[in-house]
Amino acid sequence: PLAFYTLHPSCLCTLSLNPLLYLIDKIKAMVGALRIPEKTLLGIAAVGGSVGAYAAMQMFRHKTKKYYFTAGIPVILLLQLILLATYVILFI
Repeated sequence: PLAFYTLHPSCLCTLSLNPLLYLIDKIKAMVGALRIPEKTLLGIAAVGGSVGAYAAMQMFRHKTKKYYFTAGIPVILLLQLILLATYVILFI
């Protein structure tokens, strides 16, 4: 059970990577530089960075007008929470 309460380094990396990518993409959007692909931002959210993606969307006011981000990130987060709850119920 102790392992459940500690975050794996890959989780920490994913959680911190998404806000950083959103910030970089926001800056690139402001200066007109080559952007980070949206599928990359959504993909990292899907593999565990949905909390960071949602927080970054709110903090940086970035991608908040795109429906597949405003609806997709919360859906991904909900699915990840359901998977986590299922894991906890079944294995812990």
